[in-house]
Amino acid sequence: MTATPLSATLFAYQVGFGDCFLLRLTYTDGTRRHMLIDFGTTSLPVDAPKDQMVRIARDIETKCTESGGSGLDIVVATHRHADHVSGFATNARGTGTGDIIAGLKPSVVIQPWTEAAEAPVDWEGPGGSAAKPAFRRHARTLKAIEETARNALRFVDNAEKAKAISPSLAAQMRFIGEDNLSNASAVNNLKIMGKRTEYVFHGCKLDLSGELPGVTVDVLGPPTLRQTETIRKQVARNKDEFWQLAARRMGQAADIGSGTALFPGAPAFSGKRMPVEYRWLQHRIDETSAEVALGIVRALDDQMNNTSVILVLRAGTKTLLFPGDAQWENWAYALQSPLAALLDDVDLYKVGHHGSLNATPKSMWNRFKKKGPKSKADRLTSVVSTRKDKHGHEKDNTEVPRRTLMTELKAQSTLHDTEDLGPTGLYEVIEIPLV
Repeated sequence: MTATPLSATLFAYQVGFGDCFLLRLTYTDGTRRHMLIDFGTTSLPVDAPKDQMVRIARDIETKCTESGGSGLDIVVATHRHADHVSGFATNARGTGTGDIIAGLKPSVVIQPWTEAAEAPVDWEGPGGSAAKPAFRRHARTLKAIEETARNALRFVDNAEKAKAISPSLAAQMRFIGEDNLSNASAVNNLKIMGKRTEYVFHGCKLDLSGELPGVTVDVLGPPTLRQTETIRKQVARNKDEFWQLAARRMGQAADIGSGTALFPGAPAFSGKRMPVEYRWLQHRIDETSAEVALGIVRALDDQMNNTSVILVLRAGTKTLLFPGDAQWENWAYALQSPLAALLDDVDLYKVGHHGSLNATPKSMWNRFKKKGPKSKADRLTSVVSTRKDKHGHEKDNTEVPRRTLMTELKAQSTLHDTEDLGPTGLYEVIEIPLV
């Protein structure tokens, strides 16, 4: 008789601001299968061990190979932000955290279709070979995002030295800029570590029956350029457009902090200090420039989040939702599709984008029939991986995690928060009976 999944165990690792989840499925014959969903951080907790990421990688290795384990069966990299993939980085000595994960020889690596910029001509992905121009534009887009992030960081360095912007503004720009820098070794490692790689998009067929017997996996996002009307209309206006931002516009945005003179040839002060009567104006110009630059970097950050893979796993009587950092533009397409009905029976929700305000849209949240008070049978379980005071601000209601969302999660679900582990905790165990 074929073994069926009996229970699921989710290990939520303490990576500070980032995501790292190991899902273990235990079968009726005692065997175990493992799926790693993201592995990255941009800000470990204060006082966390310096080798925290290595400790996590070694723990994943142990859990995947201990009694009954078949190794690491599946790796999911929801999108390429550093707080989701930095742990896949390798080093020249072969001792990096990414080397440890690659050593587990995962059978399948799952990534969004937007990572397939160099897909072969015969690839059967979204749009087939006819979509190659879109992939080429996407490759330029990724390069522009990275260059913009680098220039934003140079801008911050120069502004901080000149004491031209507030520490708070500088910290926000640095945090988002660093998250958007391409971690080349992690990206390249993900391309080659799996026996096969699946580049997924909304509604695509994803057969993981060989790796996860008895589990159905549906892909709700991201949509392709061909699937969403919003994107199609923008492409019609401008062939270089990709998810609301044109490649050439991002190329122009990459001039942030490049030193290009705003008024070439105009008289300029060359001394260290401006005349007294101009200093207030200089400060206001510096702050405004930084705020504009921060707005551009945030917009690019949102676009990358909207390439996130959204997975729904169904095993036994349970439904598990893992949406990465998907934000509204990604969700908007999924919520109007027939697959949205899968959300009605979600038992476990990995909270999107570390609890940000626009990654748990109310129209999605309202579909969850199992949310409710503590007395509710089969109550919804939610889990968030986050770190406060690293992204956004309470004064403008952009703090991550968002207070109002966390209040709702605590009231309407059984919430697990990695911050409760403290800086030295390694992981929290969340048990999910499947029968």
